[in-house]
Amino acid sequence: MMAECYRIWAQLEHEAGTQLYRQTGLLLLGMKENPELKTIQATLSSQGVEHQYLPSEELKQRFPNIRLARGEVGLLDKSGGVLYADKALRALQDVIQQLGVIVRDGEKVMEIKPGLPVVVKTTSRSYQAKSLIITAGPWTNQLLRPLGVELPLQTLRINVCYWREKVPGSYGVSQAFPCFLGLDFCLAPHHIYGLPSGEYPGLMKVCYHHGNNADPEERDCPTAFSDIKDVHILSRFVRDRLPDLEPEPAVMEHCMYTNTPDKHFILDRHPKYDNIVIGAGFSGHGFKLSPVVGKILYELSMKLTPSYDLTPFRISRFLGLGKAHL
Repeated sequence: MMAECYRIWAQLEHEAGTQLYRQTGLLLLGMKENPELKTIQATLSSQGVEHQYLPSEELKQRFPNIRLARGEVGLLDKSGGVLYADKALRALQDVIQQLGVIVRDGEKVMEIKPGLPVVVKTTSRSYQAKSLIITAGPWTNQLLRPLGVELPLQTLRINVCYWREKVPGSYGVSQAFPCFLGLDFCLAPHHIYGLPSGEYPGLMKVCYHHGNNADPEERDCPTAFSDIKDVHILSRFVRDRLPDLEPEPAVMEHCMYTNTPDKHFILDRHPKYDNIVIGAGFSGHGFKLSPVVGKILYELSMKLTPSYDLTPFRISRFLGLGKAHL
């Protein structure tokens, strides 16, 4: 789906007249024999994506401010980069409003009444429509439970950490430092990723691609002990692998992930009400794919043939799961 997403983001960027995407490259770091690294390399090759395999010595020369583990190699996807999410969201809303869409912010959905038309009651008013698309992130199950569906979604509170450069710019876009994804850090059961400094000058974003169970209504409550454990893993990674960063986070923000058991999205119709369409479980990697996801949800709502094979995204793949997964 990414090939089409790149085209749509470029089109939106052109229409908005503002930069939404910065190409930096994406460096994947892992052990030479790592099966995930091999799978990614095979996928990039089969999709015709320009990339470069970097053996340990070449990786050291190219990125001297990354300290490598013995046997670690790199895979550089040259098309990777950073989407400026706030600007992208604003640009999308501006474009759709020019097309006649009405955006209603600050209205909490209180009830969804299935049928034809489907009725949505909010804190402000009621709406009727031939079809409804629900993309409610960590609140998805709260809306679907009264409609007889509970999806196996795990809502996680994620620490978003920024680390100060000892020499400003050393891990910056201006120094051609790429985004990175670490597949093999012995203390981390989940991936660690980073974005070059830029969003906050002199600060590099380095985060853990996982978090702690959290009710979205309580996402701003005081930090749990396990939150600190995640930050300790990141501090060790920064100290051991990125020696030109201070090993304590300078800024810490939070966001929410809504994960499925297989980390693939849910893009499907409600099993009972086929005029209610669900987009959920984006598992921390959905935003970049939102142009194509939006197109697919539109196609489902209009009963059109989807542009992509939706087998990996159907609700039915979870029907065998027991309650322990809910």
